Amino acid sequence: MNASQPSPSDVVEVRDLVVRYSAATALDNVSLHVAPGEMVALVGPNGAGKSTLVNTLTGVLAPALGSVVVRARIAQVPEGRQMFGDLSVDDNLRLGAWRSPGRGRNRREQRDTSWVYELLPDLVRVRERKAGGLSGGQQQMVAVGRALMSRPEVLVIDELSLGLAPLVVADLAEHLTELNREQGTAVVLIEQNARLALDLCSRAYVLEAGRIAAEGNSADLAASPDIARAYLGETQGLPGPPDAPDAPGPDAPGPHDRATVVPASTPGTTETARGNQDTAVRGAQAATREAK
Repeated sequence: MNASQPSPSDVVEVRDLVVRYSAATALDNVSLHVAPGEMVALVGPNGAGKSTLVNTLTGVLAPALGSVVVRARIAQVPEGRQMFGDLSVDDNLRLGAWRSPGRGRNRREQRDTSWVYELLPDLVRVRERKAGGLSGGQQQMVAVGRALMSRPEVLVIDELSLGLAPLVVADLAEHLTELNREQGTAVVLIEQNARLALDLCSRAYVLEAGRIAAEGNSADLAASPDIARAYLGETQGLPGPPDAPDAPGPDAPGPHDRATVVPASTPGTTETARGNQDTAVRGAQAATREAK
């Protein structure tokens, strides 16, 4: 099944985006869109350009070519959490509302953190502790809560599961799903753990060497033999093991391969990305499934 088509009501619309670092092209002709209240995943190996795309969406980087249109309030949960370690959890949360316009509320109301604790109750007991002394999972919750303090309609999360235990990741994923369901917040989830991302989000893009290599419904992408083998470390949908003589090659369509797959233009890119992704993702996605 092909990915849904862009709409004038989309909260995020990226068209033919090119981003460069000096002479190096990090993103090349990338197009994607996010509808209001939608959860969209962006998966791919290290160096694929995921964080570059995140930073372009939130205005940290400027496009060289193409366009980025954000039609709603957007907030970013950065990779690595980036806490203010000497400040308390509550102070870290309040910093998320520092530049927030009034929207009819006075400054004291803007800095009120009580509603974030209702969404993330695990933070209540550590609200006065210094953020630098928290566990990785607690810091990730603080980073999410800090972003929410700006009352975003679009939440961009860069590597939700990075460095966290599977049970902690499962708990964070549950909070994220509840936030989307109850608040209607659109989520763009950038993840190296492809299984986690496809399980959480209804639609996904696969970024490879700065280009969109595949896009579509998450279930269809997960059912594609090429995607499963390259990004999930699995052989689902294949008639035999990958090394079997009668197994289809990496470019042969499988019976469930309904995703829109765009071959990468650089020779060897797919093989390199698959090797990297197998190493980085296989352990994390297997552990995450055990935690569920």
